[in-house]
Amino acid sequence: MLDDFMTRATLAGIGVAIAAAPLGCFVVWRRMAYFGDATAHAAILGVALSLAFEMSIFLGAMVVALIMAVTVTLLSGRGYAMDTILGVLAHASLAFGLVAVSFLSGIRIDLMAYLFGDILAVSRMDLAVIWGGATLVVALIAWRWSSLLAATLNEELAYSGGLNPRSEQLVLTLSLAITVAVAIKVVGVLLIAAMLIIPAAAARGLARTPETMAFAAAAFGAFSAVAGLRGAYVFDTPAGPSIVCVAAMCFAIFGVFGWRKRSAG
Repeated sequence: MLDDFMTRATLAGIGVAIAAAPLGCFVVWRRMAYFGDATAHAAILGVALSLAFEMSIFLGAMVVALIMAVTVTLLSGRGYAMDTILGVLAHASLAFGLVAVSFLSGIRIDLMAYLFGDILAVSRMDLAVIWGGATLVVALIAWRWSSLLAATLNEELAYSGGLNPRSEQLVLTLSLAITVAVAIKVVGVLLIAAMLIIPAAAARGLARTPETMAFAAAAFGAFSAVAGLRGAYVFDTPAGPSIVCVAAMCFAIFGVFGWRKRSAG
């Protein structure tokens, strides 16, 4: 079954959707959309360093994305607005990554594949990495679900309950770094944030509980991956952007429907 490239691509897309769904819910609740985007941009530098030192691209992207996310967390509240810090680090890391790639001699690299994804080229090993990372992310979020919710909804309440919101932030940071690393092959750096945010935003208008929203976001993400790949095959369009386009249409349909339902209620 895995000999067929479309089967591997579909499974890879579903794996990324499962990893991004619960994490995307917290990104939406915490209004961290730019945070996810900045962490994704840092992954390009990780790709360049991985190629330079002949190490795993997944490992390099994850380490750099994690360093980026931790740096943002540590710098927040030190005289600069969060969006300013994210803007500086996101564009600087992307620029340094692209410059570093230009110094790699004797190595051929398709930047478009890393910027917009190359899901049709996913191998068996890539599939194992994607699903391994997705399993780890889901396990982390499930383990800390109640604590993450408490820290997200009310930090003071979390402190009174003996929780440390900054520790919960680090759990999200680690999960985000893993998700960025596994998704870079599928949708690319520039579209990772879209897969985090759009399915969760589409699910928000329909869900009545946080758990329902996470499951709905996973369903929207998986549907976007399957339908986007089918559309790319039929209409000969780029696979990664096609997946995001389907997710955006889900948001347009169900987001408006959910808004109308809330207004009527």
